[in-house]
Amino acid sequence: MQSLEAELEEARQLAVDDLADAIESIGFECTRCGACCTGEAEDDHTATVFPEEVRELEASDSYDGDYDWRDVARPMPYGLSATDDGDLEGETFEWALQTDGCGDCAFYEEADDGTGACAAHDDRPLICRTYPFSVALAGTSQPMGEAVDEEGVVRAHECEGLGRDISRTDAEDLARALKERAVRELEEAIAVRDEYEPVDPAPGEIVIHDSEGAKRADGTPLED
Repeated sequence: MQSLEAELEEARQLAVDDLADAIESIGFECTRCGACCTGEAEDDHTATVFPEEVRELEASDSYDGDYDWRDVARPMPYGLSATDDGDLEGETFEWALQTDGCGDCAFYEEADDGTGACAAHDDRPLICRTYPFSVALAGTSQPMGEAVDEEGVVRAHECEGLGRDISRTDAEDLARALKERAVRELEEAIAVRDEYEPVDPAPGEIVIHDSEGAKRADGTPLED
């Protein structure tokens, strides 16, 4: 198994043209169905967001500075346990986009005609910009779906927008974002590994480990 550093170098060497070829071969156009922005059954929507992406959303001109960390992100729920009161506690890694009371992404809006829209579309995280595609390298988000290219590097998740015509320009834009996401995911994974120091959270407390160290649920450093 390659080291994360080796995988990062591989991600940096990905050819945008090759990624675009794979995307173009299957085709994609967003139908605004909202499936990638909403929760499923009893599972809330979960999309990884990097610390710097949280701050970019906080500072976006679209929201006039009205958002704080908790409006944008929540602790990734995996690995946390429920208290007797139904709250979560424990240690986890990384952040997920915040959800509303229905378990949908907090930035998801649905029009009267049933089509979906993103209130943070211009500032949306890389995982949203690249859906339904992912790059299958160790250290990146766990690849799902079918391989698009012969090497199995590009994967396509289930999405009703697949199979639709896509222009070369749009395929290349998506490919560049896909490469950037793969690089940043690996950079984040390496930094999380290097910064990680185990802690013993107090009862009812959540500690989140990201590339910047251990944090509280409001995004402030644990050491403060």
